[in-house]
Order: sequence, then C-alpha cells, then structure tokens
Amino acid sequence: MKITTKNLQLSYGAAKILKGISLYARPREFVGLIGPNGSGKSTLLKCIYRILKPDAGQVFLDDTPLHQMRIRASARCMAVVAQHNQYAFDFTVDEIVLTGRSPHKRALEGDSVQDYQIVRQSLDAVGLSGFGPRNFQTLSGGEQQRVILARALAQQTPCLILDEPTNHLDVTHQLQLMRIVKALDRTVIAAIHDLNIAAMFCDRIYALKDGIIVGCGTPKELLTPDFIKSIYDVDTEIVYDHQGQMHILFVS
Repeated sequence: MKITTKNLQLSYGAAKILKGISLYARPREFVGLIGPNGSGKSTLLKCIYRILKPDAGQVFLDDTPLHQMRIRASARCMAVVAQHNQYAFDFTVDEIVLTGRSPHKRALEGDSVQDYQIVRQSLDAVGLSGFGPRNFQTLSGGEQQRVILARALAQQTPCLILDEPTNHLDVTHQLQLMRIVKALDRTVIAAIHDLNIAAMFCDRIYALKDGIIVGCGTPKELLTPDFIKSIYDVDTEIVYDHQGQMHILFVS
C-alpha cells in the first residue's frame, strides 16, 4: 500500500507548523523523516494517522483520500507506534496488545483463540515472550515501547507509522526493533532521531526543517557532511565499514 501526502498545511494559532508537505512512501518502502526538534516531523505523522486534521492538503492510502475512509477502515491499513503511550488504568501486556485486534472485530465481539495466538506471536517477535500477564505500568520505558510495537504487529496492517520508535531503548533493543520492522516488508514511514539508525534502515529519507521538506534521497545521497551541517549545524565525517554500511561521525 502506498501512502501519499499532498500539500499538507497545519497551524497552531499564528504559528505555521506544516507549510505544504508533499511526500510518498511506495508499497513496502521504508521511508524516514529526519530534522531538528520542532521541524514538524511528529505533527506530519499525526496528520497521517488522523490525530490531527490538516488545515489544507490531503493524505491518501493508495488512491483513496484518508478523510473519506472510516476510522476502522484506516486502522486496518495503518498501525502506529507513537512516542508517548500512557494508560490511566492497570492493563496487562496481553490487554494492551489485544487492542491491536480491535479494527478487525465487530461491535461487542469477544477475543478469539486466533486473537490470542496473534498476541503471543507479536510478543515473541519483539522479545517479550511470557510478558503477557505483566502489568504494563511496571515495565521499563524500553519494554513498554516494545509492547506498543507488538500491539502494532497484532493489528496486521500493510502500513506502519513510527514516531521516533527507538526512544527509551538501549542500543541492543534499538537495533532489534528496527530489524523487526525492516523484516516485516511493509510500507513504513518513521520519524527517526538517530541519523545512523536512519542510514542503516531507511530506503529513502525526507529531511524537514521549519515545516518544509528541504531534502529527499537515499541515505547515501542525502546524508552528506554539507547537508547535515545545513540542517543541524554540526560537523560530521562519513565513513564506511567492511560491509559497505555508512556511518556518520560527529566531529567536535
């Protein structure tokens, strides 16, 4: 499934946050969003997954305008891993992950054996086998983030939207999470804070600054020292390891 935005604009009061964002992610393409804090990455993603309504412009899933789709229908197409996931009640991990099955159910339909099998598989995939009975609130931030990814996997959608998904994760689990997502072979749009993570996993990257797209390309095309300097005002060097993977070194 393809995701497209056309001329998305959004303001908070007098402040223009998105100033005409047009981008696309091809079917099964992993697209990254980079940019400094306040550049509009999270706001853009919230427009895509319907938390915010843009002032102008549209989002399309394939050729269907998102605003013409029922919420349940779009939830069968897109799952979300957001930055902040707070629950006011004491839910178990199983109960959190089971909410990913909601778009596939009729009103008042109970959880099936198949639903619980999907929950088990999703928790196994993120390295949390056996965590089902645990209280979500008792988990570390990194464990909670992996539970939210498991919920997204249980939703079984062709598209994933990730808003800085490696926040709160140590290096081991950052790489684990991104490898899981990459191996899913789904359409992904992800806001990524770490440029080396973006370089390692993204097929293409869009760079945002002050609410506009200032660059687009593959990691090797886009992430040059001059371009990084123009976005982040930091000096870098680009090196390649023995497997040909690029790495960005920050120079003091």
